[in-house]
Amino acid sequence: MKKNKAKASSNTEKEFVFEFRAGKHNCVLKVPLQFPVQENISDLHGRLMLLHKMPCFLEKLKNSLSGFVEKETILDYDREAELALQRLTTGDVDVNKLTSAWTRSYVETTLEHARPEEPSWDEDFANVYHELIHSPASDTLLNLEHNYFVSISELISERDMEIKKLQERQAAEMDKVMHELGNTLSDQDVNAVASQHFDAQQVKGTLVSRPSQFSSEEIKVQPSQLSEAADSGARMFEEQPQLEESFTIHLGAQLKTMHNLRLVRADVLDFCKHRRHGSSGAKLRRLQTALSLYSFSLCGLVLLVDNRVNSYSGIKRDFATVAKECTDFHFPCLEEQLEEVQQVVLYARAQRSSKHKDQPETQKNGGDDKSKNVERNPSNILPGEFYITRHSNLSEVHAVFHLCVDDNVRSGNITARDPAIMGLRNILKVCCTHDITTVTIPLLLVHDMSEEMTIPWCLKRAELVFKCVKGFMMEMASWDGGVSRTVQFLVPKTISEEMFYQLSNMLPQIFRVSSTLTLTSKH
Repeated sequence: MKKNKAKASSNTEKEFVFEFRAGKHNCVLKVPLQFPVQENISDLHGRLMLLHKMPCFLEKLKNSLSGFVEKETILDYDREAELALQRLTTGDVDVNKLTSAWTRSYVETTLEHARPEEPSWDEDFANVYHELIHSPASDTLLNLEHNYFVSISELISERDMEIKKLQERQAAEMDKVMHELGNTLSDQDVNAVASQHFDAQQVKGTLVSRPSQFSSEEIKVQPSQLSEAADSGARMFEEQPQLEESFTIHLGAQLKTMHNLRLVRADVLDFCKHRRHGSSGAKLRRLQTALSLYSFSLCGLVLLVDNRVNSYSGIKRDFATVAKECTDFHFPCLEEQLEEVQQVVLYARAQRSSKHKDQPETQKNGGDDKSKNVERNPSNILPGEFYITRHSNLSEVHAVFHLCVDDNVRSGNITARDPAIMGLRNILKVCCTHDITTVTIPLLLVHDMSEEMTIPWCLKRAELVFKCVKGFMMEMASWDGGVSRTVQFLVPKTISEEMFYQLSNMLPQIFRVSSTLTLTSKH
């Protein structure tokens, strides 16, 4: 029985009478009830049975009690309605105010009177681009984007060469200055020279990456720029073959969902780079990425980064260079996205700090070193946390998950509760809620190999990640209702072929693969 939520203008007490027979005795139960009854009928029935020590076979008590409450409640409603009509006929109620209130309530709760959604520029642009990229004009559009990419790549190469030459000249000049330090030059002179060197490097490092800065004479549309005919003279630029094995699995308890798994040996940035002198598949990859840009089949990539939100070191710097080589016409540049992420991180840390101050001293004293590090540098993120950047200018990726990891991932004793593993789970959950159907994951949780990463280390790490990802994928059915997805497990390019095939043999054993498709020399 559902809880009675009826509300009358005033509480009234009514007596509930129930007659029953116990053996040779005729018994009568009388209980005063306050109307409207706010309690659950089942709870009230149980309390009456327990309080009056009534026999458990009196099932009629619940039905009688429920009928009495329903009958008396309807009578109260009828009485209230009669009084309201009397006040209306006698003029005690303003008819205009009453009809206005009814009209407002009806309009606010009825869909046909809801205000139409205002047109969104982003949605309109997405629809227009989707229609354009699926039309014959897509070839011209892709050729134009490739021309921009070639031009900017050449500028980047020239810039890097100029910066290298400048640094060599500045190093020689600084050596001369240091030799004269204390003789004809002072510390202020050295600082002035260093400042000039820095300003010169800043000027050289400035690169215009927006198409509005180029004139039509510099970049022209060449319809056959990406044609396969151009590949015959560019095969010398092909990279070494990448190893890949593909598997099909079925996961789920009752309704099984088919997923695709791939084990790939490649560099993580290979999924982001465009080839200036591309192979026969370069145009197809660029076209496929453009076709699915505004769709329900997006592609994601997990990039392992440190705890600083910037693009100045390591893999982040290399990724930023790749992102700058091709103009992004749809989303803000990487620097703008990182600035926005940094503001969100600072706001989140401020909120967490304010909550931490409100906690009792006993809870504060139980905090770990990580929370103390956050207090010292609130602009950093913690291991297991990640931020997302969006891109339309990468080769095979639309969204990049920048997952923060620490040096602990290089040890051999991490568990399924490690922040990096839990970060992968949260990333897969985001993929389910944002239509990312293809995601690439570093299998060993590293992008490059080192001496301590022996064969037993690799096998143990791969087994852990395989099992955890399998569990996360089985959870996906409750997250997205069972959508077919592709998960690519990426291993560093420096790993041996023998190690690669050991990992490829481990994957079907853990996932209980139903079918296998092997590709061992994908370009």
